[in-house]
Amino acid sequence: MTWGTELWDQFENLDKHTQWGIDFLERYSKFVKERLEIEQTYAKQLRSLVKKYCPKRSKDDEPRFSSCVSFYSILNELNDYAGQREVVAEEMGHKVYGELMRYSQDLKSERKQHLQEGRKAQQYLDQCWKQMDNSKKKFERECKEAEKSQISYDRLDNDINATKSEVEKAKSQLYLRTHSADESKNEYAAQLQNFNGEQWKHFNVAIPQIFKNLQDMDERRTVKLGETYRSFADVERRVVPIISKCLEGMVTAAKAVDQRKDSAIVVESFKSGFEPPGDYPFEDYSQNLSRTGSDNTISTPKNEGGVKPDPKHSISKTAKNKLWLFGKKPKAPSLEDFSHLPPEQRRKRLQARIDELSKELQKEVDQRDALNKMKDVYEKNPQMGDPQSLQPKISETMCNMEKLRSEIHKNESWLSEVEGKVSTRGDRRPSADVNHHAPHGRESPEGSYTDVPNQEHRSPPHQPDPRQAHQPDEFDDEFDDDDPLPVIGHCKALYSFSGQNEGTLLMKENEVLYIIEEDKGDGWTRARKQSGEEGYVPTSYVEIAMEKNSKGAVTYI
Repeated sequence: MTWGTELWDQFENLDKHTQWGIDFLERYSKFVKERLEIEQTYAKQLRSLVKKYCPKRSKDDEPRFSSCVSFYSILNELNDYAGQREVVAEEMGHKVYGELMRYSQDLKSERKQHLQEGRKAQQYLDQCWKQMDNSKKKFERECKEAEKSQISYDRLDNDINATKSEVEKAKSQLYLRTHSADESKNEYAAQLQNFNGEQWKHFNVAIPQIFKNLQDMDERRTVKLGETYRSFADVERRVVPIISKCLEGMVTAAKAVDQRKDSAIVVESFKSGFEPPGDYPFEDYSQNLSRTGSDNTISTPKNEGGVKPDPKHSISKTAKNKLWLFGKKPKAPSLEDFSHLPPEQRRKRLQARIDELSKELQKEVDQRDALNKMKDVYEKNPQMGDPQSLQPKISETMCNMEKLRSEIHKNESWLSEVEGKVSTRGDRRPSADVNHHAPHGRESPEGSYTDVPNQEHRSPPHQPDPRQAHQPDEFDDEFDDDDPLPVIGHCKALYSFSGQNEGTLLMKENEVLYIIEEDKGDGWTRARKQSGEEGYVPTSYVEIAMEKNSKGAVTYI
């Protein structure tokens, strides 16, 4: 069915229908706009909620309990979910709402054009009809005038009293009226024929084409609505997999909650390391009273065999001071060595401080190396800068390094006190009479404790000054010996050493060297490369294995 043939006379109704279609399209556009505003508001509120319950926190405030970690994971997933809602809103605004508004404007322009063409065609047909109607009325008037002239002529022609001139005048008037009527008749016939032709074109060509254009426009509007309905759903469908992953992440976070792990963290956080107090002994204040020998007299059991009472059962100030374990802990001032904390907590705090100081020391070492490299570049290329301008900064960096090493050593001493052992460098080097391997956990050259013997990133310790241990002439005299010294052990380089000073030996990290002379207390060990080159290397830069009695037994230092 086409509107042009079936609705040829429904121009006004089609005008109203097409206007209703555009109004409906704009109404749906408004619905989409309000929907995407809801999505935007929802996403914004979700992000505000996540920000409220997941504020910025320092490194010390990082959650440790699995329930807290899972909750923050859920908040992260919820934040991602909010992001997907924002994607939905953005896609709706771009692919649905924006497209509908542009299409609505195009429809309005097209509808206006088609309706103007229809009105013009109708106006032209009305004009043709008016012309035909005017010619018809003129023909009618001329015919009536001709009839009147005919009646007048007949009356005068039959009147015997009428003069000849009157009759001739009436006859001439009749002729003129009859001629005008004939011309009006011909004009009316022509106008009628023209109107009929234009009317046929109007209802069989022009109006059907205009109405067909309106029908095509309305059908395209309907198809566009169907496409936007589908796009509306596709926007949601595209984010469903990501939203599903967010929900799966929440479920995974929920499964990660471990009550036993949380309980262990509580123990680790609050464990004091103290032993529970023993039983309180009975204190007899009646020893100085006279005894009557009565059976009802309470006697204090004597200590047989001269056995001393258990010190755990004696009341002392120490026991009284530990009563806070079962009551409210008294507030103690915060001390630098954390001695106000229980042993276990003190150990953790000291270890954390040592790690932090070691990181700061590493930064200073890196800065020193960078400044030294820059100084070398300036010395080789004076036009780039003055090498002496870097010396104050290098000195300041070295001073900071010494301060940090001192702090690390001080905290390590406190840590050793807590752990019941001394962890200085001198104590870590045993005598040659004791055969043992280096423990798995040892202190790094900066003094910080580590459980990994070979760290991926390590900084060398402070190098001893070779000028304080040996004078240049001493190095020369020793290396001028004709007979080479025997090998008494071997060592592995823990760090690279440049060997720029006279009498020192260049070595690379993990390089194996032969030991030909032990450290004499000045911090230098004499070594020989496999190529035969000899020199001194810092003792703290190498891991030494000394041979014992030439029988293959080694001692690790």
